[in-house]
Amino acid sequence: MIFGLAAHDLLAWFLTAFFIVGTIGNWVAPKNVRADYVRWGYPAWFHRVTAMLELPTGILLAMASTRPWGIVLGLAVMAAALMTLIKHREYKHAIAPSVVLALLLLLLLWGRAALL
Repeated sequence: MIFGLAAHDLLAWFLTAFFIVGTIGNWVAPKNVRADYVRWGYPAWFHRVTAMLELPTGILLAMASTRPWGIVLGLAVMAAALMTLIKHREYKHAIAPSVVLALLLLLLLWGRAALL
């Protein structure tokens, strides 16, 4: 326990922060981020769709009762990001979504272990 929180709760809060920061970054989307979306073949406004998916992910991850739904939504968002980056051979940029995907799976497994 750190700061009175179990490791799985700390991980959930870390992922919550990641998705909330991602929401802000994708909503504001500096020119280079918007250009990336267009280069990947998405419409110029698609960064807002990403932000609108990351916000509920962060909110759902924050509360233990809705965390499984946040994990599922987060897995979908990160899988889409990872597939996009791999398709465009941006392997170095694919590291972050790969790590977040792994952390979400770890959080899912911890949640399942708690039910046993």
